[in-house]
Amino acid sequence: MKYPENIQAVADLLPDYLGFIFYPKSKRFVLDEHKDAFNSFMYEDNLRVQKVAVFVNESLKNIIRIATDYNIQIIQLHGDESAEFCEELQLLGFQVIKAFGVDADFSFATLDEYESVCNFFLFDTKTSDYGGTGQHFNWDLLSNYHLQKPFFLSGGLTINDLPKLKSLANQLPIHALDFNSKLEISPAMKDIEQCQLLIDAIRNATK
Repeated sequence: MKYPENIQAVADLLPDYLGFIFYPKSKRFVLDEHKDAFNSFMYEDNLRVQKVAVFVNESLKNIIRIATDYNIQIIQLHGDESAEFCEELQLLGFQVIKAFGVDADFSFATLDEYESVCNFFLFDTKTSDYGGTGQHFNWDLLSNYHLQKPFFLSGGLTINDLPKLKSLANQLPIHALDFNSKLEISPAMKDIEQCQLLIDAIRNATK
């Protein structure tokens, strides 16, 4: 999310979280040529949803500055950040979501050192860089997940995935579903009608 009217329209649907990408190489980078409008909105916003700031290998100083500027308490780390780095943010009072790219070669043992210093994990499709693919990874790999730490599931999720996702949620500690690219008209511009359909479907599925 980065366009004020679009942010407000999605927020009015009351999703649990909205994500804002503070990674300059992303096509969804919030501080590009639209940053003045974004800044004005975010400094004055009264959103009734939890805001998540997404960073990739950013310095601790900049994360603290940006999160403070935009009154964001949840930090998603999507790079190569260490467990010690996550712990520093937690000790400063932030909730930490640590993202991991999953493919057939991913070792879930990697997560052990992060378990006590993150509030949540996020599992996305493995790529050669730090961006999303808009594609699923093989969810069967999640059978190798051996911890109780709740996680976000990401990677090209669509409304048609909800039956399978509901089944997975009965077996695994899925905390939230991260929908993004399949709801977009263009990068960071969400289709409000599709967002409404999705949110209604999720709420009906969980009744």
